[in-house]
Amino acid sequence: MKKLHKLIVISYLRPFVATFFIVSFILLMLFLFKYIDELVGKGLEWYTILQLLGYNFAVNVPLALPLAILLASIMTFGNLGEQYELVAIKASGISLSRAMVPLVFVMVLLSIAAFYFSNIIMPHSFLKMGALLYDVRQKKAAFSIPEGVFYNDLDGYSIRAEKKDADGKTLYGLMIYDHTQGNGNMNVVLAKKGEMYKSDDDRYLVLNLYEGVRYSENPGENGYNDRQRQVRIRFKEYGLKFDLSGFNLSRTKEELFKDHYQMLNVRQLLVKEDSIQNLIATKQQNLNAYVEPTFLIFRPHANYKKIIPEKDLKWKNKDVLMNFPAVDRLQVVDDAINSMRNVKSYLTSAKDESTAQFEILRKHMVEFHRKFTLSFACIVLFFIGAPMGAIVRKGGLGLPVVISILFFLVFHVLSIGGEKFARQGKLEPYQGMWVATLVLVPIGIFLTYKAASDSALFDIEKYQRFFIKLFSKKQNQ
Repeated sequence: MKKLHKLIVISYLRPFVATFFIVSFILLMLFLFKYIDELVGKGLEWYTILQLLGYNFAVNVPLALPLAILLASIMTFGNLGEQYELVAIKASGISLSRAMVPLVFVMVLLSIAAFYFSNIIMPHSFLKMGALLYDVRQKKAAFSIPEGVFYNDLDGYSIRAEKKDADGKTLYGLMIYDHTQGNGNMNVVLAKKGEMYKSDDDRYLVLNLYEGVRYSENPGENGYNDRQRQVRIRFKEYGLKFDLSGFNLSRTKEELFKDHYQMLNVRQLLVKEDSIQNLIATKQQNLNAYVEPTFLIFRPHANYKKIIPEKDLKWKNKDVLMNFPAVDRLQVVDDAINSMRNVKSYLTSAKDESTAQFEILRKHMVEFHRKFTLSFACIVLFFIGAPMGAIVRKGGLGLPVVISILFFLVFHVLSIGGEKFARQGKLEPYQGMWVATLVLVPIGIFLTYKAASDSALFDIEKYQRFFIKLFSKKQNQ
């Protein structure tokens, strides 16, 4: 039995590792295609891009791991069935369920590892990737002045060079507009040649200009003539310094992102949910305290005396307003309208704020259940893939890939749909996050039962014989 268990585990781990990294690589390529415009042309270091890909690799585990488990299960037992090794195992008195026992222990270990990954590693990876991706997006494109085109990425300056050397550091025929004073194109610098270099800390760009002139137009003393004075200064050598802080990758503090729901573990999510629920309860109490003084119906426990107008107040007119003096009627109506407007405005604001708070609460609860659904999905998909492979008895990358993709699409579509409905409040968070797994549980039980009883569920010849027999009976009738 030990040799058999070792054989089955090794037969499973090989396709599992291969498919896991293949699926992870495909997801990495999708990530690159999505953010290619954010990464190209910014002069990022190779280790920065590698770091971003490493964080994304960890984030993609919830998609790669279930598919790898499902595909590896079908391939492993499909290969055993195709090579008649399952027949030999059953002939030796070992049932399929007993043969699956070592892989069940492997699945339990993978589920525990998946929960640890979802609870500890994934929040950390989301935090690192979110902060780094934000910094990459904020970084400007790599500094490079093209020929014959105005370059406007330097804050406050617009630069055009007619020609530049191959080294990119020597420029000819320079025209520079200085917009730092915010008064338009009032300051212009022309130069025949310029040489540029960066400071030692790469924070500044120094541009030395040679053989040029600087034009500056200033408004008059009264301020009504914008072109009253012009200053022209010729120079043999003139220096400009530009701030390059926007072209460097500056790292934002990760503390600014750590409160996001995707970057919290189970304990932090529970604390955050309690805080949000307490905040919602406090807002509701404040709302009641504001509304109750305005409407008597919100004070059901107050002891109000029933008033009969004819006897107690001796009102002559059933219209309450007409019983007030004429000079006070307008004031009474204005007070009532203003009171209703204030209440309506407060209720509208409170409703919008409450909707936003409940939406945030649902997101935290969805993320809380996600930590557990990944672990349970690994076990459920194994009990779908293993009996499916034993039934179809086909190994390799043909039919197992097709079957695994179909089941994974069902699982993924149900997961995405349930999560969307949970975020929108159409389903409870636990219902939306567990619907995909709970739908697949009966399928796994059914397939396991059929595989254990040697059912020819996917035997095409059996169905062909059935339909041939059925049509032959109809023809004889």
